Amino acid sequence: MKKKVCMFVWNHFTNDARVLRECTALSANGYKVDLICIHDPSNKGLPRFEERNPHFHVYRVRRYPVVWELFQKGIRLVRKNKMMLIPLLVLGGVLLFYAPYIPIILFCLLVLLMQRKIRALWLRGSIFLRMICHGFKKDYDIYHSNDLNTLPQGYICAKWRFRKKKLVYDSHEVQTSRTGYDSALYGKMEGFFIQKINAMIVENHTRAEYSENLYGFYPNVVHNYPFKEIGQSAEKAPLHEQLGLPKGEKILLYQGGIQTGRGLDKLIKAAPLFKEGTLVLIGDGRIKPDLIRLVKDMNLEEKVKFLPKVPLKELPKHTRNAYLGFQVLNNVCFNHYSASSNKLFEYLMAGVPVVACDFPEIKRIVQGEQVGLCIDPHSEKEIAGAVNELLENKALYRQLANNCASAKHKYNWEQEQRNFLSVYDYLIAN
Repeated sequence: MKKKVCMFVWNHFTNDARVLRECTALSANGYKVDLICIHDPSNKGLPRFEERNPHFHVYRVRRYPVVWELFQKGIRLVRKNKMMLIPLLVLGGVLLFYAPYIPIILFCLLVLLMQRKIRALWLRGSIFLRMICHGFKKDYDIYHSNDLNTLPQGYICAKWRFRKKKLVYDSHEVQTSRTGYDSALYGKMEGFFIQKINAMIVENHTRAEYSENLYGFYPNVVHNYPFKEIGQSAEKAPLHEQLGLPKGEKILLYQGGIQTGRGLDKLIKAAPLFKEGTLVLIGDGRIKPDLIRLVKDMNLEEKVKFLPKVPLKELPKHTRNAYLGFQVLNNVCFNHYSASSNKLFEYLMAGVPVVACDFPEIKRIVQGEQVGLCIDPHSEKEIAGAVNELLENKALYRQLANNCASAKHKYNWEQEQRNFLSVYDYLIAN
């Protein structure tokens, strides 16, 4: 009989490559997987339930409580039809006349809901509870928490029961040293829950050593390698036509989240120094409006182009259009310094040489396999220098591109999933 796995992730599961790979591997190797994630009400085409295959199902819990959704619908209705205010005012007057305390209570509740921190706490708490409810619906054998923000859910579902279940903690980031997680609370929280888990997974050996120094044990390492099959197709998206670029224009590509600490401001500032090519950024994120303004202020609209986030299945078709790819994280925290992210290997799969930061895990791949050039990502001049070298030195570029084609046979999920499945095999056997 297949073992049942309940996996949690705190996102919409629309572009989470790592979680998709892990769920797919489990479902193809003797496990039934239910993934619990969050619904996005702004995405009208996003289903609450998906059957990815007979052994892999996705459940998206409601993002907002029913009361909140009714409140939001009411606000939108009043905005569309101002005449709706009249019956609402009449109702308020009746309530005020017969029961003065009712509108006062409602007003106080409304004020509380509109306070940002209280509202965020309420909404996140509601998602948290709905995830736990889903986690208790079936008799799962193993619970799998992706990152610290779902570890409490996994712990409660796995351990708050008479017959305790196995719990896997899959830490995609360094939770105690990452942007936006500056409070010491996160470290204390992870330190508490780490004692309750049965297995821990991290992205690379630099992070495993860091965890060993913190907690006294060496976690399992499962790298962020993509499926080898994405490197076996030659299909390309019509990116030049989409951007209005000449057919022979070289695309200098960044793909991924548009977030702080990823060196994107420096990448844009380096663009005027590129001897040819167009810088294209594919993705969405919090600082995207700031970068668009920066491009406008520098009069670089013809040199720098933006595209929205692309679905995972379509992304390789876009990547294959690139002349080179960028992975220029800044050293703003240990999480960035120790990273070896998806996009690096996605470039390799597409046969695209990289200009990359000189951090240990990234440098080990880029220089060890000779698939690109490492630079100081905080220097616009070094970024531009590496780009221009790859534009001008055709022999070097061909060598690096050929090495990318060879590297995909080594850095792929078809190989790496064995390490991942061995973690589960050990848990089942013990």
